[in-house]
Formats: sequence, structure tokens, C-alpha cells
Amino acid sequence: MATAHTTAGQFPVRVLGGPTALFEYGGLRFLTDPTFDAPGDYYAAGQKILTKTAPPSGGVVDLGHVDVVLLSHDEHPDNLDNSGRALLADVPLTLTTPEGAQRLGDRAIGLADWQPIKLDRPGSGTITVTGAPAIHGPGAREDVERVTGQVVGFVLTGEDLPTYYVSGDNASLDPVQEIAERFGPIDTAILFAGAPCFPGLLFDGAPIVLTSAQAAEAARILGARRVVPAHYDSWAHFTEGRNELVTAFTTAELADRLDLGSRL
Repeated sequence: MATAHTTAGQFPVRVLGGPTALFEYGGLRFLTDPTFDAPGDYYAAGQKILTKTAPPSGGVVDLGHVDVVLLSHDEHPDNLDNSGRALLADVPLTLTTPEGAQRLGDRAIGLADWQPIKLDRPGSGTITVTGAPAIHGPGAREDVERVTGQVVGFVLTGEDLPTYYVSGDNASLDPVQEIAERFGPIDTAILFAGAPCFPGLLFDGAPIVLTSAQAAEAARILGARRVVPAHYDSWAHFTEGRNELVTAFTTAELADRLDLGSRL
């Protein structure tokens, strides 16, 4: 069922690099998937798995107070790196997957699909953050989760506030359609893109997060009035960047909705 919306007071979204973005909503300050490490390689079981190629445009010391971290998942360093993990200890609340909350401890709450949580706004009123489905790779969700784990997106709503959607690491338009049916049109969609791929390792090299063309189609499905892309730079396994996003949204005649985000 659609909810009431307003486009008044669309708030700036500051994209810091990779999946990390900072925005204020209803008087609270939200940070997505914190990644603040310097460029370098990441290893698992003695093998290099990821390479970060660029630093964030701002560091932890530049953030100021953060009220809530929206963490799509905790298992991959391109969504929660060493510096980001340390930051969580200083943030009152982290919203993430049910499994991730168990790993992260008392300051984390897991949200299942369509599960809401109400947060008190400064002064009076509340914000509702609702867990949204996400599939971190191609194929059926149960098959994908066995490989890449749980991922959650987020929908933010509140009285007299625009509706925000943060996709997290989602590669499928099926959840996007469900979100549009429940909450559309979306005022601001922060869409993770970049078409990250692991040829020879995962899913026959198919993208495990939205391509640029899929991001544009997601914007159309959502009826998104503004799209802020994230998760398209600073990592070697991202195969599409700013130019591909601009081309895809231009081709889809949605370039006027694309907001590449201010830098911190």
C-alpha cells in the first residue's frame, strides 16, 4: 500500500566513496555501510579477495555525530572495513541483517523483510525504518544467500518527510518492484551500483550488485524523484562507474533525476 509523500525538504546526501553516504533525515544523522580504510588489499584464508583503490573523500573525524548506521551487511570489507567496524562502537544504533546483528552485539538490531523500527526524532515525532529485501547476486535468493550471505535494504518514512530508500548490495529488480508496490513513489533512492564481478569465482562472473542500466530501471520502477548512486567507485571489482551511470540514466531519459551527491 502506498504511503503519503512530500518532496519538500529533500536533504543533501554526501557520498564519501564506495557504499558510504551520510545524510540527515528528520533530525537524525544516518551513515550507510562505513568504509574508511586507506587503499589496500584484503585477505581471507591467506588469499587476496578485494582491493581498495582510493581513499574516502572524508574520514571518521570529519563525520561529526552519527545517530544510526544503516549497514546492509557486515561480512564483506567493501561494506564494513576495519575502520568502519571500529566506528560502530561510537554509534548508538546500527541497523543491519538479523544474522549480522547477532555478530555485532548489543548496539545492533537486525531487520527482517518489512520489519519496521521506530526511532524518536529530536523534539517530537518518530521516523520509521523498515527492512527491505535485497539479493546480493543473480538467481534465487536462497541460493544467493548461501554464497554471499544475508543483505538488507532500508526504507525511511515519517510524517511530513520524504520517503528514502537505501538499496544495500542488491542485484535484483524483483525486490525493487516489491518496494515500489509498498512504498512508491520514492522521493530519494540511494542505489548501490557498480556492477561488481568476480570472474571465475562467483556466479560465472555475473554482477552481484546492480549494473548502471539496472539502476536506471530501478529508478523508473520506484518512480524515484531523485537517485543518489553509491557503491560504484574506490574498489577494483567494481566494473562500472560514474560515466556508465550517467550514460544509462541519459539513455533511459532519467538524467534529470540523477544526483551524484555532494562530497564531505
